[in-house]
Amino acid sequence: MNDLTLSQAIEALMVARNLRNMQVARSALLPDYYLRAAQMLRDISGTVIIGTGFPVADTFETDGPLGAIALYDSLQALGAEPVIACGPPLSDALAKDYRVLPLVARDLAAANAEAAEQLRRLNPAAVISIERPGLAEDGRYYNMRGEDITARCRFFDPFLTLASCPTIAIGDGGNEIGMGNIRAAIASLDIHASVTGCDELLVADVSNWGAYGLIALLARWSGRDLLAAISPLDILDYLSTRGSVDGVTRENTLTEDGLPATEGMRVIQELRILTGFPGH
Repeated sequence: MNDLTLSQAIEALMVARNLRNMQVARSALLPDYYLRAAQMLRDISGTVIIGTGFPVADTFETDGPLGAIALYDSLQALGAEPVIACGPPLSDALAKDYRVLPLVARDLAAANAEAAEQLRRLNPAAVISIERPGLAEDGRYYNMRGEDITARCRFFDPFLTLASCPTIAIGDGGNEIGMGNIRAAIASLDIHASVTGCDELLVADVSNWGAYGLIALLARWSGRDLLAAISPLDILDYLSTRGSVDGVTRENTLTEDGLPATEGMRVIQELRILTGFPGH
């Protein structure tokens, strides 16, 4: 299987369950988007900013941080220096174990200044957003229930719109950063669609899984079974003890978007099979 075929297989796998109509999103994207995004990270060195954290019930949901941690560990293993950008309480929860860039700005003007300063200081080789709220047309943030969550958000959008390096965004519903790339295609979905775009948008049934799709390609090129080191259950347990909730049920459980950890584990195994690592 060549890289193009593998990318298309990953793209199909990522939306096979079609939990939030992401097959519609996939059809609007130019094929091989996972390959193009992974190529931006191939042999990368230096800083990679990974923005994540979607506020739910005055805390943070498990979808996003799990994938961000998996991507952080994989990129670090390959020689990059990842940094997780997020707001409280997630930034406080991760600070002891990961390099964290706390997001402070509460309005767009302040966020533009914050992003410009941090991009200048860190000079990232890439910026990645995974399950971060994206600004709607009215300049507000909304969740999948249509609730205005702006007061609980910090702004990450300018880190992508102002970046001079490659930008990648992962989403699973339409209201996340990056979905501005396919705004017209998802206009029929019952959401407040994000208008913030990126260089390469990746869609998945669960955003965490999109990170696994990226890692699968990096693993193939490096010859290292990076996915074998990822334990969704262990990361969910780590997040749960720090106050996470499931984004769908709003309960402190070892689940992501209402799904048990075994679903994410199954996706990882399917990706390992596709990438042809020994025994899988």
